[in-house]
Amino acid sequence: QPKPTATFYVNDKPKYRDPVPGTTNDLVVGSLVEVETDVTNEPLYGVIRWMGVDTEANFTLVGIELDEEASYLPLTLTDGVHNNERLFTCPNERAFFVPLERCHKDSRFQDGTPTPVYQAADPEMCDCPRIPGAVAPLCMPTEEDVEAVCGKLRGIQGHNNSCYLDVTLFSMFTYTAVFDGLLFRPKNENDIADYEEVQRVLREEIVNPLRKNLFVSADNVMKLRKLLDRLSSVSGLTSEEKDPEEFLNSLLAQILKAEPFLKLNSGQEAFHYQLFVEKDADLTLPTVQQLFEQSFLTSDIKLKEVPSCLIVQMPRFGKNYKMYPRILPSQLLDVTDVIEGSPRQCIVCGKLANWECRECFSDCASQAGLESTAYCSSCLRTAHKHERRQRHKPRELVVNADFLTMEEHCRPPRLFMELFAVICIETSHYVTFVKCGVGHAAPWCFFDSMADRKGEKNGYNIPEMVACSDISKWLADERLCRQLHEEFPSDRHLPEHARRLLCDAYICMYQSPDIMMYR
Repeated sequence: QPKPTATFYVNDKPKYRDPVPGTTNDLVVGSLVEVETDVTNEPLYGVIRWMGVDTEANFTLVGIELDEEASYLPLTLTDGVHNNERLFTCPNERAFFVPLERCHKDSRFQDGTPTPVYQAADPEMCDCPRIPGAVAPLCMPTEEDVEAVCGKLRGIQGHNNSCYLDVTLFSMFTYTAVFDGLLFRPKNENDIADYEEVQRVLREEIVNPLRKNLFVSADNVMKLRKLLDRLSSVSGLTSEEKDPEEFLNSLLAQILKAEPFLKLNSGQEAFHYQLFVEKDADLTLPTVQQLFEQSFLTSDIKLKEVPSCLIVQMPRFGKNYKMYPRILPSQLLDVTDVIEGSPRQCIVCGKLANWECRECFSDCASQAGLESTAYCSSCLRTAHKHERRQRHKPRELVVNADFLTMEEHCRPPRLFMELFAVICIETSHYVTFVKCGVGHAAPWCFFDSMADRKGEKNGYNIPEMVACSDISKWLADERLCRQLHEEFPSDRHLPEHARRLLCDAYICMYQSPDIMMYR
């Protein structure tokens, strides 16, 4: 039989046992209380950190962590030790042990609202100390490496509707350095007064502990949430349900004032790209590549340069609307044809393209996508002799002069970005798949900041990482995903991770390792 959590054993006989429910005057571990003493007229205030019934004297002893130091009073105060036995841990001279009868609910909160409960650290929870300096992102080349670190109490601990933020931070920082510039940019005259404090909390209390210990407590995250709530125009960041893009706007645009990742030829700049497409009834399992190209074509825009990272939001709106029931994340995203001035291949002969015809996209888009819009001068004339294309209005392409000198010696290269995270949503709850290594065969993990819970009202969430051996196989071979799609027309029959990946994808994150070296 397992020993009760509050029980302390002496020679295999219990010194203390757990109180019987209903016998503690509606007080529990975590309750805010006031304590009567014989040496002060006013009560002392604190939070209950431990409770146990003395099995010999048959009274309930309560361990309280005081709000303020009271060493000036003639009281026996400790750091959680009672009668030479440690019952909990707190700062020195803040622990006060008294009989239950001396404790009452904190009268300062007796206004009809529930008594606040402090989420005290459970003995089973991991320590999460501040870690200064720079800690490199993790890299796990094999499935065995990932399995060795997965399990409960791994990742970022969720609390009070924080999943949108937990999974975004986990995706951005655990296994990649693409966002590390945010952690180290020096403050300048345009930054807010609290810039360095926000940056320090993000770096030393979230990112570094995550990379070094693979655990970040909800308390650490709450420090960042409070700063964001106070300093940005987005309200409710400490308690309400939000979307990842709201968090990114608050942190990146308003507080850290980071340089936008995306620069469009329209003059606009952005941190993420929302896919805007018209639904194609013939596409039952579109890829992100297909939707990405359709969106750029429809919007008639291009990127001015290859970004170091690309955050792509699927054509869905929260939990309520999905344009496509299933979407297949593309492991590699070909951005060649959406970069302004980037050399492109003629769709017919493969030589350097000088022209672009957007109207030609629909003719062979299912096979070639935006590649189908690029022509050299000779092939453009030939292709547009067809009566169906005679009214097309091709545009001349401006090609970087540096490449023109190399035109005779090499074909235009294609530019790819690699997928490193897929944030998913189901019934208002966000989770994420994250790539743990480098290359197409790198292993993936699944992360949920609220995978489990211990306790109810006064309990805490348990984050979990799970190794996903199938994800890299599915992403590397599109045919496998299409087989799953056809074999299981009902979502509930799909394997769990396949269902999450295909049905619940909300944001796909891509990076360009080559560009990262220079940014």
